[in-house]
Amino acid sequence: MKTKSEKSVGLAQISKKYWAGLSFILLGISSTLWFLVRVIPKPSRATYPCIQAASPIMSGFVIWLLSITGSTVAFNKAKKRFFKARYFAAAGFVMLGIFVATLYTAESGAKTSSDKLEIWYKPNVPLGVAKGLFPGRVVWGHNPQIASWDGKTGFWWEDRFNNQSQTDKLFSQTLSGLTNNQNEKKSWDVLFRVYNKTRRKADTGYQSGEKIAIKINQNNTDSHESSNEINANPQLILSLLKSLVNEAGIQQENITLTDPSRFITNNIYDKCHAIYPNIHYIDHVGGDGRERARFVENGFVYSYDFTGMTKGLAVSFKEADYVINLAIMKGHVSQGVTLCAKNFFGCTNIETDWHKNSHGSGFSQSREGKRQYSVYPDFMGHKDLGAKTILFLIDGIYSNKSLNGIPDSKWTLPPFKNEWMGSLFASQDGVAVESVVLDFALSAWPDAPDMMFSDHAMEEMALANNPPSGSVYDPERDGTRLTSLGTTEHWNNPTDKKYSRNLYKNGKGIELIYTLVKSK
Repeated sequence: MKTKSEKSVGLAQISKKYWAGLSFILLGISSTLWFLVRVIPKPSRATYPCIQAASPIMSGFVIWLLSITGSTVAFNKAKKRFFKARYFAAAGFVMLGIFVATLYTAESGAKTSSDKLEIWYKPNVPLGVAKGLFPGRVVWGHNPQIASWDGKTGFWWEDRFNNQSQTDKLFSQTLSGLTNNQNEKKSWDVLFRVYNKTRRKADTGYQSGEKIAIKINQNNTDSHESSNEINANPQLILSLLKSLVNEAGIQQENITLTDPSRFITNNIYDKCHAIYPNIHYIDHVGGDGRERARFVENGFVYSYDFTGMTKGLAVSFKEADYVINLAIMKGHVSQGVTLCAKNFFGCTNIETDWHKNSHGSGFSQSREGKRQYSVYPDFMGHKDLGAKTILFLIDGIYSNKSLNGIPDSKWTLPPFKNEWMGSLFASQDGVAVESVVLDFALSAWPDAPDMMFSDHAMEEMALANNPPSGSVYDPERDGTRLTSLGTTEHWNNPTDKKYSRNLYKNGKGIELIYTLVKSK
């Protein structure tokens, strides 16, 4: 006979199963209705992130509904045939009922299994033309002493969980690795000179009065209030500003920190403004000490016309002499990852509520592997965005498997030992740094949404002059076709992490430099 405690546990388990089942049905109905209401009037909406997120829930619910209905009908028919002594027909309906009933189980198993990602690419096949002082060089700075958040207490970005002095060291030593120069001031001079020689055909460093725009990623914000979702790292931003002002000698008035399409939250503004009050802090709405973003009409036009696509470009990038792209390492439904190229989308006059934005073709790769136009070469090759960028940075201190939510992606891939990644990636080659970070994502998050063929955008950028899709990339519409925007390839394996320039003396493509930050 069961005790009272055993009965209580049993009732609790029944209640839990009841609510779980009810939640599944309600969520399935709402997802199906949402999909139908949104997609039937405009089929192109099927590529929207919200629809992509609802699709698996809808399909699972529909399959469950069909299996329950189909098996019930089949078993009822089998029962009737049995009582009429039509045993052969009854057996047939029983088999049909069993088959239909197993459809949902099979589908659920496929959805919840952690099957490895199908590999569609070959390692060490470099494409494109490598950029930078050391062509194709990507520096991976790693400092295990930076991030100590326990995933539960307070906010991940609080100073008590993020060591500012260690973040400063991470930035400084990563920059040194990129230029082979231990002097931070000289490292900046090298970066400016390489850019000016390449773009302006002039052997000059930074000139007084020139403007720098820093694009950060504040995608998961809806006000100036700080939240615990994954956004730009306040400590890393401060490290960058310190380096620009104190080492590169840039006057505060000539620096703009911005996400024109989102909000600069208090955790960033309060920290940085207290030290650098004369820097321009620009976001979509302004107020609370921030300046409001202004846009140049038709400042950004895509290589192809899409109905409803925004074409305004933030004035701060139009007027900038140099750009620094500070992206975050995150996964992204419908495109695998969101890195430097996607970060530039926030420089256009899109709405702060992404539901209101028109998402045209080009933001997602084909799930069948078909080559097609990508918007990313347009962003990375545009004269006021990628073409002005002297430094591409990807923040991997708290990387995230999802594009939003609270950081929860710790790393078992060597050398991380099931800790936060604590890493910063830097390059003068925007395609190379995206390719390296993608390799990390492919290895660590094989079950993340839409990883298959996520490298197609990198190949379009690397071969922008003659891309696999056959597209003609001309983001200014001035008749000048883009040339190669950098180099891409996949590493040899997740353990060694070697690229062509690491493996061969005369190798082409990427060179990955690992820098473990020393505490002293």
